[in-house]
Amino acid sequence: MWNSHANWFNEFPQCEMATSSVWVLPDAQSHGPEHWPRQWAGLHGYAWLEQHEWQRPLRGDWLIRLEESVLQTSEEVVLVAQGLSCALVAAWAAFSHHRDRVKAALLVAPIDLHQPHWREVLPTWCPAPSTRLPFKAWVVSGVGEDPSSSASSAATLAAQWGAQWVRCKKQGEPGAESALAQWPQGEWREGHELLNELMKD
Repeated sequence: MWNSHANWFNEFPQCEMATSSVWVLPDAQSHGPEHWPRQWAGLHGYAWLEQHEWQRPLRGDWLIRLEESVLQTSEEVVLVAQGLSCALVAAWAAFSHHRDRVKAALLVAPIDLHQPHWREVLPTWCPAPSTRLPFKAWVVSGVGEDPSSSASSAATLAAQWGAQWVRCKKQGEPGAESALAQWPQGEWREGHELLNELMKD
C-alpha cells in the first residue's frame, strides 16, 4: 500500500498552475517538504501538480488532471516527473492532442510497470506506455532509487520513449566526483542543473 503524506493542496493551490512554465509531477507516494520535488517547487517557484488520490492512484484520473491543467495554460511547459508520474507523462503524450504545449520533460527514476508486483498494485496503469515521446526528454536513474526502477529498466524505457538516458554514478565509480553521485536528497542542485540544460533550445 502506498504511504500517504499530508494533503498539500492548500500549500500549492490549483490556481498557481499558470504561474510557472515548469511543472513538478510528484510520485504516487507524494513527498514531504524535505524531498527534492518539494524543494524545487518552493525554491524556484515551480508549479506543483497535485493529484486526486495517493493510496489508489488511477491512471484515468491522473491523465484527466494533467490534460485539464495543460488546457488551462497558454504557455509552453516543461514537465518534471518522478516515479509513477513518468508513466503518466508517457501515457498522456500517447493520446493528448495538446502535446505541442510541452517543450521537454525530465523523467526521474521511472518505475518498471512490467514487473509483476506493479501489475498487481497498479492494474489501471498496465500495460506500460511505450510510445515514443513527441518532445525532448531525459530519463534520469541512479543510486538509491526505488528497486523497481533499476538502471537497466530505466535505459530500456528511455529507448522506448526516444529519450536520452542519464545515469547518476555510484560513489567510488569512475566519473562520480560530483555530488550528482548522491541520489536526489534535499535541493538536489545537480539535478536542477540537468533541468536547466534540458530546457536550452
